[in-house]
Amino acid sequence: MIKIGIIGMSPGNAHPYSWAAIVNGFYDGEEITQVGYPGITNYLNANQDTLGIEGARVTHVWTQDRSISESIVKATRVEHVAHKLEDMIEQVDAVILARDDSEDHVKMAAPFIEANIPIFIDKPLATSYEDLAYFSEQQGRGKFIMSCSSMRYAHECRTLKTDIDSLGKIELVTAVGKKDWLKYGIHMLEALFALLDDPKPLLVQHVGEDKKDVVYLEFENGIKATVHLFMDIVLTFQISVFGQKGWELVEIKNSFAMFRDNIIEFIRSVKEGKPRLSFEKTERLMRALIGAQESLKNGGKIMHL
Repeated sequence: MIKIGIIGMSPGNAHPYSWAAIVNGFYDGEEITQVGYPGITNYLNANQDTLGIEGARVTHVWTQDRSISESIVKATRVEHVAHKLEDMIEQVDAVILARDDSEDHVKMAAPFIEANIPIFIDKPLATSYEDLAYFSEQQGRGKFIMSCSSMRYAHECRTLKTDIDSLGKIELVTAVGKKDWLKYGIHMLEALFALLDDPKPLLVQHVGEDKKDVVYLEFENGIKATVHLFMDIVLTFQISVFGQKGWELVEIKNSFAMFRDNIIEFIRSVKEGKPRLSFEKTERLMRALIGAQESLKNGGKIMHL
């Protein structure tokens, strides 16, 4: 049995509730709804028959507030509340850092990386070149670090991927989503890159404005892409692919399925002793994400990657 510790929570990010429920196979919907996440209760209700991952269990939780930790325990049958992050090091086989406040990722992940505990870090891994360099250096030393947006495993994109050759040579991809660039741009980038088999990005340019992000990318294989993240539009995450013979649009809606597949991939990775997702792919994504933000700060300057 792989014992997993989970770390939370950052504002608006309820992954510790949903991900622990997915692994442990139990949830208290009333508790999850009461603390403000009825959407999680709804998708857990709809997928009760697939809850639980054999051979793994979330056994420990730490958050910045013990009352939140105890709520997660009640809602998902996690067994232990850690008083400090470091208390989990001797108690678990792997850790999920389920917070998307990237500025705190190095500080929170470092004790486990140094102790050689496999760690999955929620998106985005890093939003500064300095923090990215730390993770890259640690990975180069053989440390087990895995990070991605769950949209890498979106079923809607994988369905499109099976038929993408019928579109002919791909010329353009557009992605549209809600919210801000640094926390949610990675969702659209991850889905886009995975759909295209992770081509190497050559340059990125931010041609929009704060909270109305429009980002242009060029890839080594000649494909052009734009990503649009607008704070005040209706909630949607969609990708359109345009080829010389046809085009397709997908809207990504099935959060539960991609969360579950992401967690399964992490657990499989722990069993195999190394991340099944190469760090090189993650690092390219982070450079595109950070590069776009740097472009915005510099008046739309083209950033070569």
